[in-house]
Amino acid sequence: MPKLKLTKTNIDKLKPDPTQDTLYWDTGTRGLGLRVTKAGVFSFIAQGRVRGTTKDVRLTIGTYGAWSLEDAQRKADYYRQLFEDGVDPREVKKAQRAAAITLGEVCVSYLNRPKKLKPTTAAWINYYVDRVFFDWKDKPVTFITKDMVTERHAKLVEGGLKGLHPDADHGKDKRKPKGAPSTANSSVTVLRILLKYAGRQFKRADGTPLFVEDPTDGMSDNWAEEGDKTERYIPYDRVGATWNALNDARDQAASNDQRAGIDLTLFLLLTGCRRNEGAALTWDRVFIDEEKPEKSYWRIVERKVGKPISLPLTKQAAALLNSRKRVEGNPYVFSSERSKCGHILDPRSPLELVSDIAGLRLSSHDLRRSFTGIAFFQCFIEKFRVDLLIGHKVRDDVTASNYLDKNNLQWLWQDAQKVSDWIEGQARIAAAKANGANVVQLPAKA
Repeated sequence: MPKLKLTKTNIDKLKPDPTQDTLYWDTGTRGLGLRVTKAGVFSFIAQGRVRGTTKDVRLTIGTYGAWSLEDAQRKADYYRQLFEDGVDPREVKKAQRAAAITLGEVCVSYLNRPKKLKPTTAAWINYYVDRVFFDWKDKPVTFITKDMVTERHAKLVEGGLKGLHPDADHGKDKRKPKGAPSTANSSVTVLRILLKYAGRQFKRADGTPLFVEDPTDGMSDNWAEEGDKTERYIPYDRVGATWNALNDARDQAASNDQRAGIDLTLFLLLTGCRRNEGAALTWDRVFIDEEKPEKSYWRIVERKVGKPISLPLTKQAAALLNSRKRVEGNPYVFSSERSKCGHILDPRSPLELVSDIAGLRLSSHDLRRSFTGIAFFQCFIEKFRVDLLIGHKVRDDVTASNYLDKNNLQWLWQDAQKVSDWIEGQARIAAAKANGANVVQLPAKA
């Protein structure tokens, strides 16, 4: 390899060899070189041997022009000092990048691991990073402190997501933000997962972990009281009023997104499915038989636990889906013009309406609890069948686990229909009472 006194004048005189790359070693600064590629790219490089090793290390400093000769010489001297101290500059760079890695980058790295997460789990993690930690996303994870985590958790407990985004456009909803203890606890759980992953994967220059103390440590001692989850459902004597209020709101919906959110809420109550399972439903997974309603079904492809399943569609659920307007180019049943993913994500306004009638703060998952309670306590459907209807994996049952087909559940149509009929019956009773009728409900029979 040729040697050359690297000066600006000498460098500017150099011409690239069209047949090969050429490396010129500086006669003035030990370990500094200039690589000239066939394409005419001039780059400064540094080379040296880490004390105690037997192989040379070569690093690219930068392109000539972006780097002045003087800056390149100083950088080469700095690398030579590291070599003599027994330090590999590549490890220093790696540690510097690790110390600067942002929460958003950690999230991407975690989700792109060879061990792939289910789409619903990935969406759950992205949701909290984007909505709860939106202002931390582009900052180094080492920037996050225990006090910051404690403060963010407290804000969510007190005012929910709306309290975190006071300047956002919340439409006509001008009510005071309500606390969201479940969201507060879940968000810290997600943050802990990501920070522990960052601590395992990235180290500081001296080999120590990124965090001296995990910022989420001890948060479980301050966990927000979520209450008894089994008590969070629509009171049975208010289910009819809830159904009627949602349908009235549906008739008055001013936009496709508003109606889609209400329809999704009704669908969740009729089926007991998880929010994401309903929200991401596509038309190619809906099968409605007008002549034989008991043959109607819908499919869940991405499940939290288990294989894809076919679930019965009751007359009411089928009618609801039939009334939905198909949007050209959009495969989703509950389509959205505003959501980037093309479908409704969280029907917050309809859930506010449900919560007002129920008299307690309810989430989409609480509609699942409502369906389960109606099926079990009001329609007297046995627990095994209820488990299957809501897509729970039946465990500790040899016969169910090894002999029964639990992927095609159309045979549960009559059970699902009982729940829909009960809801509709309650709606008729509520409407009659609202009109002043004296209605006495007969006790249900098993």
